[in-house]
Amino acid sequence: MMRIITFIFCISFFSLPVLCQKSKIIVVIDPGHGGADPGHLSSNKSLMAEKELNLIIAKKFGAYIEESLQNVKIIYTRTDDSFPSLNDRVEKANNLKADYFISIHCNANDCKEVHGTESHVHTMKSTKSVSLANEFEKEFKAKAGRHSRGVKDSDDREHSLQVLKYTNMSSVLVECGFLTNENEAKYLNSNNGQDVIASSIFRAFKTVIVKEHPSINFIKPVKVDPNQNVVATNNAAQGAETFAIQIMSSKSPTDTEAQEFKKIGIPVTRNELTTSSVFKYRYTVGTYASKDEAKKDLEKVQLSGFKDAYVIPIE
Repeated sequence: MMRIITFIFCISFFSLPVLCQKSKIIVVIDPGHGGADPGHLSSNKSLMAEKELNLIIAKKFGAYIEESLQNVKIIYTRTDDSFPSLNDRVEKANNLKADYFISIHCNANDCKEVHGTESHVHTMKSTKSVSLANEFEKEFKAKAGRHSRGVKDSDDREHSLQVLKYTNMSSVLVECGFLTNENEAKYLNSNNGQDVIASSIFRAFKTVIVKEHPSINFIKPVKVDPNQNVVATNNAAQGAETFAIQIMSSKSPTDTEAQEFKKIGIPVTRNELTTSSVFKYRYTVGTYASKDEAKKDLEKVQLSGFKDAYVIPIE
């Protein structure tokens, strides 16, 4: 009898990790400030206050997740011009037992020359938070071409941040740039700047969750329009150029002459899409007669900062 009990115990014990594996994760996205608290202001009164920029960038980050990933539940601490207290933000994340808490902010400094991004954690001992913060700063440098001021903790700041100190999960507060620097404020007020910053945050987030949760399939299958494939196949049979390299998509139009695009060295084409997706514009480079021909330029495009670029059929 004892041997049977021991055998059952062993099966239960060793099966426990499998039974407890997550099937999805929760990320709480926190647009800083809001309501009567505008956050930092630009010296140019025609530019948006920090609270507005935080909300725009946060929603764009969430939209990238919804468009490209699966098995990720997104919860916002606010979706409008309201002000949840810091306690409310912390309690919401903790009560949800969220896996990640990402707070979006913009910075300020008495010296108007100071510029760049920062990613804040509570302590450098929080290895998972530090890993995520480091990935944010890598993407800001590589994808957004921004000046990274690095990862900071409470020792660097000489004070704690409530939303980092009291949340029970990997938590990072991202400073997207300085509104007191005129050039950076204008960049953050532009559709292109907001899209590039949000996509950088997304790319870093994706890199980390794929690494930390290998048992979850996060990558959403690409939906192919059968009619588009028929057109592409027919065109290919006629010898037409039928492929391009897609580099990104956006909710609002981005200037194809943007500095980030010039790094590719191939002209960028913007196409407006008829779709139910939140992303209404697609950006591609090149036209190619075959996938193999497109793949010759794909590596170059990815190395220029658009690591998620891929080959698509076109009419």
